[in-house]
Amino acid sequence: MADLAMVFHWGPAEMDPMELDELMDWRERARRRAEPPKQPRK
Repeated sequence: MADLAMVFHWGPAEMDPMELDELMDWRERARRRAEPPKQPRK
């Protein structure tokens, strides 16, 4: 949930009504958004 708060600026009130599956989906979206793009190997 910290990932969601950091990336999307959501507080507990926005996340509390969500089901676990929905939170997991949003957490994956937050991870992809916050992760730096992979650099091609040289």
